[in-house]
Amino acid sequence: MSNNSKENIKSKTASIIRATDLPKATQKTHKGLNISEDELLELYKSMYLQRRFEERSMQMYQKGKFGGFLHLYIGQEAVSTGSAFALREDDDFITAYRDHGMGLVKGITPNEAMAELFGKKDGCSRGKGGSMHYFKPEKHFWGGHAIVGAHLPLAAGIAFANKYKENDRVTICFFGDGAVDQGSLNESFNLAQLWKLPVIYVVENNGYSMGTAVQRHSAGDLADRALPYGMKFDKVNGMDLFSMIEKIREVGEEVRKTQEPYFLEVVTYRYRGHSMSDPANYRTKEELDEYKKIDPIERLKTYVLKKDIATEDDLKAIDEEVENTVLEAVEFADSNEFPPVEELYKDVYAEDDFPYLT
Repeated sequence: MSNNSKENIKSKTASIIRATDLPKATQKTHKGLNISEDELLELYKSMYLQRRFEERSMQMYQKGKFGGFLHLYIGQEAVSTGSAFALREDDDFITAYRDHGMGLVKGITPNEAMAELFGKKDGCSRGKGGSMHYFKPEKHFWGGHAIVGAHLPLAAGIAFANKYKENDRVTICFFGDGAVDQGSLNESFNLAQLWKLPVIYVVENNGYSMGTAVQRHSAGDLADRALPYGMKFDKVNGMDLFSMIEKIREVGEEVRKTQEPYFLEVVTYRYRGHSMSDPANYRTKEELDEYKKIDPIERLKTYVLKKDIATEDDLKAIDEEVENTVLEAVEFADSNEFPPVEELYKDVYAEDDFPYLT
């Protein structure tokens, strides 16, 4: 291989999308998006709750309160918050292992969420799922899935059931950029388009699949993966809450009306490593700082203050309320009991009387 060829490969694969090159954010105001001032403050509270929950979870992990894997959602809060706000409460959400933020916006309480991390009986998955397996079907949240790309066919199945039942619900499926290289994505896209399923597939492109930059593991634009299937697709700025609300609302209405799938690439960024064992040495401090300058929470905070929707004291009061909520969740999880041994035999079979056990 010539030196020129090597340089070409290096130049095409060495960097992620810079913060300055993100898709253009919407110019609409909260009024243009039909968001009330009270709703705007609730959106701020929701994002800040996710941020502080994750930061406190990290501290508890470091203190040895629980083990296993821990994938933090810090930096990506506009994606979960905007999506939940833009869609209906009865629309179905399913995601991968970085699931804490998505679980919180879909109705898992902070107490249930923290107790699950601690492996306690009142966790959202009865203490048996842990960080990667949050679950709350009564709130239309179907997990939390640890295997990369394995939940994409499940999303197609949920969408198929909704279409069969004619209940007018939309399914939205989130996954990381590493999952676009899995065969399950192609299988799911094919069936979703073939059977015209009401499902939104959303890749949260946060720049890295574990420690591998997206340009080093995936050829071309991620959004273009929809092209061979004739599926509609688009790209959106995932660091901007208003952009997320506008695009998810637009796509959700279209999918609900046409009963056809849609693929959306959300360009976002995670501030922490892939998991707690990852120091993220593969990226520079300058790159991280560049994204922190457009932090979605600070971005919304600046907007709220500039528009005189709230004062610094108002936001400080929200911050303190959130902090107390998260601390109470830690206390609840710490004092909650572990599941009894008998719980091992539950949720294994569909039948309650364990017919296959001797």
